[in-house]
Amino acid sequence: MKIFKPTIYDYKYQTRFSGKKIFDTVFTQDKTFIFTQYNNRDNFGNIQFENIGSGFNPLVYSVNTEKNLSLLPKRKSFFILGINDIKYYDVKTPTTAFIYHNSVSSGAALQSTYTQNIGKNFNFAVEYMGLRSLGKYQYDLASNNNIIFSGHFTSKNNKYEVFAHYLHQNVNNQENGGVADISLFLSDNTNFNNRLNLPVNLSHSDSRFSYRRYYFSHEFRPFASEKFPFKIRHTIFHQGNKYYYNQSQLEPYYLTQQSDLIDYPLSSKKYSENLSNTVSVLFDKENFKLDAGVRHQLIKFGIGTALPTSFNIPQELSENRIGAVGNLLVKLWDKVEVNSNLEFSNGNEFGSFLRSQNLLKFEPIKDYFVNAKVNFQTASPTFNLLINPSVYKKFNYYLENPKNETITEIGGDVNLKWFKSSVFANYFRIDNYTYLDSNALPQQSSSSLNISQIGGEATFSYGKFHLNPRVLFQSALSNKDLYPMPNFVGRVNFFWQSKAFKDAAEIQAGIKVYYFTKYPSNEYFPILNEFISSNPSSYSIGGQPIGDVYFNLKVKRMFFFIEGQHLNQTFMKNKSFTAPNYPISDFRLNLGIVWYLFS
Repeated sequence: MKIFKPTIYDYKYQTRFSGKKIFDTVFTQDKTFIFTQYNNRDNFGNIQFENIGSGFNPLVYSVNTEKNLSLLPKRKSFFILGINDIKYYDVKTPTTAFIYHNSVSSGAALQSTYTQNIGKNFNFAVEYMGLRSLGKYQYDLASNNNIIFSGHFTSKNNKYEVFAHYLHQNVNNQENGGVADISLFLSDNTNFNNRLNLPVNLSHSDSRFSYRRYYFSHEFRPFASEKFPFKIRHTIFHQGNKYYYNQSQLEPYYLTQQSDLIDYPLSSKKYSENLSNTVSVLFDKENFKLDAGVRHQLIKFGIGTALPTSFNIPQELSENRIGAVGNLLVKLWDKVEVNSNLEFSNGNEFGSFLRSQNLLKFEPIKDYFVNAKVNFQTASPTFNLLINPSVYKKFNYYLENPKNETITEIGGDVNLKWFKSSVFANYFRIDNYTYLDSNALPQQSSSSLNISQIGGEATFSYGKFHLNPRVLFQSALSNKDLYPMPNFVGRVNFFWQSKAFKDAAEIQAGIKVYYFTKYPSNEYFPILNEFISSNPSSYSIGGQPIGDVYFNLKVKRMFFFIEGQHLNQTFMKNKSFTAPNYPISDFRLNLGIVWYLFS
């Protein structure tokens, strides 16, 4: 009789169309950037609002495909889990994981995951995350949560496979509109060191976003012979997005006279729904995969209460869309990989949609890797910019018959074994760029917006000391006023790492510095949860470093991340902002704990 002793290689996970990966319990340098963030992601290129759970201001342009043909406000998007973010597990024994973050002032964030295999062929997982953080300013409470049920089944003969999940996320925030008088924040008056003494612009508003999805995908291989590696796949999902802007009473900040109001409820609602049904045929070999199929979608976008007829704004837009999808994966000589994805659909209400993603990976020289990409998409502007209802007359709009926003993305990166370094470059061309002007009304640019990015990262080591810098240079080659951005974003991490306590533990200790050049940032607009064009009088942000000191510890499969954030604010005045009127957090002790239990 043999006693089975599982190893870390017996605990794996995968996303819907990826290969299996083992649980990552190695104490690498990137963990300090991931598990000190409430959304457990490396947020390089973003700057966080003062309270955790309140989102970020993006400093670097990127394409978020979750906004395609759906309602997703910008500041709510940083915590959202798309279809390809859901994990499906394969574990030999019941497994539990905990991720904890402390909050600002009071509260906490805790994510817990439990997964278990029932037999060799079926796995289920349950994940819950709850976040509540009061914040240091008035009316700044963040209250987020999500729950995920997922399952993965494979038949004994490996002919039938199922992936399924249910996801419900809530991203809820009080909206204070930022500090009412910046001069008070910047003054030397010690009364305002207690940030609760600073007056804010809004006191009766909050925003809520609900994101719910039912997903079921199964595939069947009709032939047993490897000579006929065909599969039939069917995928169906329903996704509903709801956004509420609630007010308990009118806000003087938005109101100058009574004629600025309309006969409409104080609180407003917007929603989108997507019922998608796809059938496709796959040719599935290890080094060559090809699938093609047809897709039907029923898409709706609307508002809760109809606006007065004089506004000529519809209450709901809906359509049936017919389209096609295709995917190609080719691997050659373990040196070259081509991955292409294509999706096309057309409807009467939201027009045509086309997205093509093409990635080429190759290894020209041993241990030197090149990734090149060419992506293209043309789609209706994000639904949040199409319609908005409000009790305030000037914030009602309907962007009727908009042109498709077309984005071309060309770029890639080169990874070198020298100093574990990489260099990357990206170019974006956006035609019919859709944005919100300084009056919070949607506009489309008649000329293209062109953005270039170049940067790199490396790690220099000497004994147990390591230096890890990352830099990005960017510029808008045209229409700079449409998308203001810092010309430089940089981060450096200098740390010491070593085993300790007779190799029973591992320690990281170091300093991180984050910096971006000063620029006239877009302003955050709470009613829409979007960023609008800044006014000439807006306060520019950036130009000041943000330094953190940290001590991280790993004991077996438990990680402790302890850092003093914005350390330089302890000996110099905080003059840093996330967005105009929204200061960056003062010094705080940030704590993260990650614990894997393989029972």
